[in-house]
Amino acid sequence: MNWKFPYYEIDQPIDWDSLEAQFDWFQEMKDVPQDAIWHGEGDVMTHTKMVVDALVTLDEFKVLEEQDKHILFAAALMHDIEKRSTTSTEEIDGIQRIISPRHAKKGEFTVRKLLYITIPTPFKVREQICKLVRLHGLPLWAIEKSNPHKAVTEASLEVNTQHLAMLAKADVLGRICHDQEGMLERIEYFIELCIENECWGKTRHFENDFARFFYLNKEVSPDYIPFDNFEFEVFMMSALPGSGKDTYIAQNFDLPILSLDDIRRELKIDPKDKKKGGKVIQEAKELAKKYLREKQSFVFNATNITADMRRKWSSLFMTYGAKVSIIYIEVPYKQLLKQNHDREHKVPEVEIDKMIGKLEIPTAIEAPHIILNVD
Repeated sequence: MNWKFPYYEIDQPIDWDSLEAQFDWFQEMKDVPQDAIWHGEGDVMTHTKMVVDALVTLDEFKVLEEQDKHILFAAALMHDIEKRSTTSTEEIDGIQRIISPRHAKKGEFTVRKLLYITIPTPFKVREQICKLVRLHGLPLWAIEKSNPHKAVTEASLEVNTQHLAMLAKADVLGRICHDQEGMLERIEYFIELCIENECWGKTRHFENDFARFFYLNKEVSPDYIPFDNFEFEVFMMSALPGSGKDTYIAQNFDLPILSLDDIRRELKIDPKDKKKGGKVIQEAKELAKKYLREKQSFVFNATNITADMRRKWSSLFMTYGAKVSIIYIEVPYKQLLKQNHDREHKVPEVEIDKMIGKLEIPTAIEAPHIILNVD
């Protein structure tokens, strides 16, 4: 059964009153100003309504499958959700301007949390919406990237580029600005880039996972096939507390396990003690290096919920020539809370909610092999 965004029915008038009454974040948009040069229509709520109205009238939107329509509707409704927290004024060339730096990146985190906790959404659907929010400005700026070809290729690994162009087009049409025609031309350049790089409305094909990883991290052709000479492998777990990492490891591996929690308990260090947390990391690094020098495959068991956190460890593992596989585990929110409650070492729910707000799903640029074990 397809997932539906609440209070949205396809081919029916949009129920703005119910959406505003139901969602605080939508109500708050009406109080967020925008710079008149780019948004002569006024506040963020006015812009959002215009974007959604423009989206649902696009010919290319009308022919989409029902599920895709709900995905795009949700993305359009929430694409500027974090202008609420990022909007400020700044003097530029002697003129006061209204700016909202990094609102798309912060919006991705907010949308992920909303669709995980408040509006339970299937993983694949949720992540499409999150990435549309995160990348909604790319079609306007792809041509100015240092490597436009790689930018669109990487985007295609996370989101449907045809949907992304559609959202960007609605974003431009749903505003009053001085250069609307020029922005629409930029979207056409984005489309041509996607077609040229074989990723228009589809994921760019690579011969194997390592070729994809190599392309994303090196200056090589996407058709280049690197030699895979890995002698051993590190399996890096990534999951919120209570997701079932230990159970997954017990069922799938017969390898040494390097666990940050085990080291912490062995050293009798409280997880809240940030000062002594460095000692846990140092102990873990020393044990990891022992395995790495011996070319011993092992499982690295920690939460690893952010890309930066994972990158610090994977760079160490790869320095020693290990192939890194990241295994991400996720269960529905209510199940997560129950499993956390039932485990021996509980994590306070308030801490779990904070972690959900920081959660980043592993992507192909991080490791040669990404395994998603999600319900």
